[in-house]
Amino acid sequence: MTVKIRKRYHIKKKKLKEIREEIGDYSPLIPEKATVEIIETDDNNIILVNGEPLLMFIDDRVVPTLRGALKMEIERGYVVVDMGAVRFLANGADVMSPGIVDADPEISRNDTVVVVDERNRRPLAVGISLISGPEMVENDSGKAVRTIHHIGDAIWELEV
Repeated sequence: MTVKIRKRYHIKKKKLKEIREEIGDYSPLIPEKATVEIIETDDNNIILVNGEPLLMFIDDRVVPTLRGALKMEIERGYVVVDMGAVRFLANGADVMSPGIVDADPEISRNDTVVVVDERNRRPLAVGISLISGPEMVENDSGKAVRTIHHIGDAIWELEV
């Protein structure tokens, strides 16, 4: 599966300022002198920073892509899964509570989260939390995170 690009254009300074404010912890992904563009696709619009897809729009929010997450230390909004969950996530599965070994206690329902593996702490997926961080760790069953982007998907494979 490939990303079909409909339109590509530079972001205006005012819009870029709004995006920087919205992404908070991820604002270092957009350095001051960076070339920042938007790619409009049939699915989610993607923000290119110096030609790399580092951020994307999901619903009405801007979230990091995995390439963006790989460039940062994930200190907040993380969900740590056991190594048994990795192959399921690589196929785009949602994150189930039994596979979660740790999660940021500050996570609330409907937050953007980065899912990392327990051994290397490398980002595997980006998702939307369905429950709080403490519930993710405590629960023995049920879905905890809706996966919106994962290793090996069209956005991961995107070459611009």
